[in-house]
Amino acid sequence: MKKSWSLTIAAIFLSATAPAGLLAQESKPFTIGVVTFLSGAPAGPFGIPAKIAAEVFAEQVNAGGKLPAPYDKVGFGGRPIELVVIDEAGGTTKQVSELRNLVEQQGVDMVVGYTSSGDCLAVAPVAEELKTMTLLFDCGTPRIFEEADYEYVFRPVATATMDNAGAALYVNETVKKFNTYAGINQNYAWGQDAWSDFEGTLKSLRPELTLTTSQMPKLGAGQYNIEISAILGSKPDIIHSSFWGGDLESLVLQGAPRDLFKNATVILTAGETAIHRQAKQIPDGTIIGARGPNGIFAPENAYNDWFKTAYDAKSDTRPSYPSYHMVQTLFAAKFAYEKAQGGDTAKTPTTEEIAAALKGATFQSPSGEVKMSLGRATRLCRKWSMAAPKPSMAS
Repeated sequence: MKKSWSLTIAAIFLSATAPAGLLAQESKPFTIGVVTFLSGAPAGPFGIPAKIAAEVFAEQVNAGGKLPAPYDKVGFGGRPIELVVIDEAGGTTKQVSELRNLVEQQGVDMVVGYTSSGDCLAVAPVAEELKTMTLLFDCGTPRIFEEADYEYVFRPVATATMDNAGAALYVNETVKKFNTYAGINQNYAWGQDAWSDFEGTLKSLRPELTLTTSQMPKLGAGQYNIEISAILGSKPDIIHSSFWGGDLESLVLQGAPRDLFKNATVILTAGETAIHRQAKQIPDGTIIGARGPNGIFAPENAYNDWFKTAYDAKSDTRPSYPSYHMVQTLFAAKFAYEKAQGGDTAKTPTTEEIAAALKGATFQSPSGEVKMSLGRATRLCRKWSMAAPKPSMAS
């Protein structure tokens, strides 16, 4: 009896002295459904690094005081965060079902996920229907927000339009003599859009160039000897590819021994992940992109220093760009939640308040300053890249 009475007194004392709302928040974590590839070819170069990044963020933010200000508060505004990790493998139908399960059965507060552009296109309207805050952490197709308007769906990372239009601009400026070009891209939203933006920009800059071949194998094909033969036979000066994950690694392993990289300037707009696992197989002179200022291209700032140190301590490796995309998206979630609180840690913001806080927001991340917008510049870039005549400097 004495022990029970002491515990009761302690509980009454804690209730009387704790800040308002603290006990309620501690007893109910903010749950985040994290969807990333845990199996299949994309898991090694993409899904697992992204999962590690999410775990690093959760562990560090729940400890409090680990992240640089203004992210140094415990959890999300005092609430610890809890991750529910789901495998993205299995296709769009499965992912829609998993999303409904996360929201309706497991009751998560937010969903952060999706690498595949096909999955993003499938889940976005369902997330909107469920009125669940959903942050797309990696998929690059610009179609998501070009073809629909969303109140609950955000993507705190850049689309692939900038990567591929930028690659065309870079090639035009740095490769002085070339007359022909070719492409090998996956035959779904990501690959189609990436190729369209690269080719459209290149044709606008240099309408006299000749396309030798455009190869579009299916996503996850794994074997590309036929496509490599077609490209080698067409003898292009420039080769563009937006391959990612296991497909990218297969292309490097199969193409390098056949001198695919020797006979042309090869541009891998999502190639940064491969240099973490295949650096010795990628020949010098290959042009590498990282889907923005991520990975080895990330700027020097306090957030990047924190992330590299914390990630290395957990995995004994340096984070690649999918890891940066994941942590940047979680930075956005924490920023929006605490902005919606308005400094009142006793307040539990609604989903609508968190969404409103993220709309048009500017926040800092390991990849630098992030500005949320509807991507008018991206839309103009796509429109410009598809224009037939070469634009003037004024345009």
